[in-house]
Amino acid sequence: MKLFTLSNTSQLAMKLLAKITLALTLFSSSLYAEEVDTFEGINRNMFYLNERLDQYALRPVAIVYTNVMPNPLERGIGNFFSNLDEITNVVNDLLQGKFKQAGHDGGRFLINSTIGVAGLFDVAERAGISKSDGEDFGQTLAVWGVGEGPYLMLPLVGPSTLRDAPSKFIDSLTNPLSYSDDVSARNSARALDLLTKRVSLLAIDQIATGDLYLFVRDVYLQRNRYMVNDGAIEDDFGDFDDFDEY
Repeated sequence: MKLFTLSNTSQLAMKLLAKITLALTLFSSSLYAEEVDTFEGINRNMFYLNERLDQYALRPVAIVYTNVMPNPLERGIGNFFSNLDEITNVVNDLLQGKFKQAGHDGGRFLINSTIGVAGLFDVAERAGISKSDGEDFGQTLAVWGVGEGPYLMLPLVGPSTLRDAPSKFIDSLTNPLSYSDDVSARNSARALDLLTKRVSLLAIDQIATGDLYLFVRDVYLQRNRYMVNDGAIEDDFGDFDDFDEY
């Protein structure tokens, strides 16, 4: 009889614990949203604007582009712009003191820019020098101790943070295309680069569900922190060694 009473008591305790845990989770999620998304009202308006532009302009063009463009040529153009990104990687590698990574990324750039015909072919990948996750000035500022600040949705640019927003301009200074005297060619190259990036995101369109704004925000922030920590995941649950006996 005592066993039965103890079992019922345990069940009630577990249910109460589950309810408390759920309440704390919802409360902490609310605080998290307020902390990282201080300007949610403005951000949602900007997101709506960007979504309309993407829906009626960029996405249709990206679909036509990937359907019409032969796969080898499409891949080559993507490789070309990806190769230019290695310069940004190397600069930020050095600023963060990651000299080994700088050698890796610099080696990829040299190999693909020469043997790979200006980056059209990813010869380095075939040689076993795989592409890294990449570095940007926002990550550099994080390494220097600058906090990410509130989340921002920039018009025509997309998700960012207060720390990363100006960093996008700094990173653009490492792109050789920024120094072209031919304004028309420079703008065309930027538009093509944007188009190739949008093509790479077409598959995600089928994954996103629910509140798309929250989906984009959370994915961006999680990936951003993953990149800043070089893939290291922080353990928020403490040390469980004391519970091994259970």
